[in-house]
Amino acid sequence: MLLERSELPPLDAVSHLCGLQAQEPQEPFTGLWSRLRGFQPGALSDLLTGRQVVRTHLMRRTVHLVTAADVLAWRARHNAMLRQRVLGAYRRELAGVDLDELAAAGRDVLADGEPRSMAQLARAVADRWPEPGTRPLGEMLVAGVLPMVQLPPRGVWRQKAGVRNALVSSWLGREIDPLPTEDGSDPVGQELVRRYLAAYGPAATADVRAWSGLAGLPGAVAALRGELVTFRDERGRELLDLPDAPRPDPETPAPVRFLPAFDNAILGYDDRTRIIDDADRGLSVAGSRVVLVDGRVAATWDVEPGTESGKGAEDTVVVTPLRAFSRSERAEVAQEGEELAAFLSDGESARVRVTASP
Repeated sequence: MLLERSELPPLDAVSHLCGLQAQEPQEPFTGLWSRLRGFQPGALSDLLTGRQVVRTHLMRRTVHLVTAADVLAWRARHNAMLRQRVLGAYRRELAGVDLDELAAAGRDVLADGEPRSMAQLARAVADRWPEPGTRPLGEMLVAGVLPMVQLPPRGVWRQKAGVRNALVSSWLGREIDPLPTEDGSDPVGQELVRRYLAAYGPAATADVRAWSGLAGLPGAVAALRGELVTFRDERGRELLDLPDAPRPDPETPAPVRFLPAFDNAILGYDDRTRIIDDADRGLSVAGSRVVLVDGRVAATWDVEPGTESGKGAEDTVVVTPLRAFSRSERAEVAQEGEELAAFLSDGESARVRVTASP
């Protein structure tokens, strides 16, 4: 949805994109603005408060904004990965903790239906497990052993709020779907691969692994091969795709697009050189917001707070090129930046500044 803005409703767009990475609460709004025609931020806020989308730890153990249907369908397939990733950070601290017992204790605390911060939840069970400390216990509870969501107003348009966690079952009124009986074909993994390819294909199995955090989904890919098409990239890697997926001509002009921090258009691949130069790869994991020019990362952007004046404070979108821009590129970047500034300020400012090229 970056070549041409889509008419999809926001809920369908979140579903199509398999969620939007959202540890920075306001970033998904820019991600949808760059992809949807006439996107209104209040529509996404309404989906969040209306429990149609949720903020939860899922792919790669990062916070994603996903549809309620997807977290119910996908969470069980991510359970083992989520536990292992928390253990990867706190294995020594959690060495003596039975994780099933920890999950049961956490559920007991949350049985009253009251949302809690990670620290509050950890302190509530710390008497039983005093050695690890509250941070490892809290991380395992909210991002590992319990299916949790972060409640609004966190993630609502232009609001700041701390994290309050609740069980998925409490917020959505039902438990997550159990994994089907394992026969090696991995039906949930198959659906993950289909959905990923629909949004981000053609892609290699390493790209699927990098996006999901799961171990390549080999059973799912093997079961799907009969319904997929394959290609080879410039490096000889096998790429998979859905047979009826759009595959534009390589020479198709790509308009300027402003991407939010940690957008899956970059992080959703193992081979990120398809969109970002190796020299700039670190920007993608540092949380830099980037600008695409002709389909590749060519600048970073940020918002510079305004200073008080006779007309009040006006924020400015500041674009910092990573390479030399032509006159027409600079003009297109400035025009899209003005529209972004107006969006981010609810129409109060259209200020943009493109700094000198390196």
